[in-house]
Amino acid sequence: MTALAHTAVASEDLPPLPPYHGIALSAVHLVHTAAQAQAAQQALLAADIIGFDTESKPTFVKGQNSDGPHLVQFATDAAAWLFPIGADWSAVQPALQAILQAEGTLKVGFGLSDDMRRVRAKLGIEPVRVVDLAVALRTPGQRHDLGAKSAVAKFFGQALHKSKKVSTTNWAAPRLTDKQILYAADDAQVALRICRHWLALGNVLPPPRAPKAPRRPRAAAVQT
Repeated sequence: MTALAHTAVASEDLPPLPPYHGIALSAVHLVHTAAQAQAAQQALLAADIIGFDTESKPTFVKGQNSDGPHLVQFATDAAAWLFPIGADWSAVQPALQAILQAEGTLKVGFGLSDDMRRVRAKLGIEPVRVVDLAVALRTPGQRHDLGAKSAVAKFFGQALHKSKKVSTTNWAAPRLTDKQILYAADDAQVALRICRHWLALGNVLPPPRAPKAPRRPRAAAVQT
């Protein structure tokens, strides 16, 4: 038997990992009003670190650009807050901006480059003090970024179930399903839990990237 075949057989013999148990539905808050946004802001900015992620309605036509994010989610150790970004999101905009630009609270998540780009483009907000764990937790010599599923398996010995059926649903829907709510909340909170565990092992996160400088407008051509 070759070494490769032996490895394949050994992998098949391994018992499946126990499931990762995420946040309870009762601990997730949907933020629609200014009062709800202010309460979320107060709770989130009282934490030293919060989980952060976004969801966008998928596109199915080649060349079509997404107009997301349609949902922005944050989590503390005990709860999560989901901010739907609809036509009437202006009521929650001040709180959302305050959270994303808070210097005293670190925001962590997995694979945030696209999320950050969409937040800048659609919401006009430049998040600060953000660390992408997919890059920060990568071990020396590792070629690929570490995803949330791999991180949960590696550090917790559990299997994080991420349903593709749920991830490709309509995140711009006026009413989210319970499965969508839990999926989004877990995305934010699992990052925080992994970060807490990583730091408890004695590791140190790299400094957050400095926010991008705003583009300078092009100078008008001088007529001669």
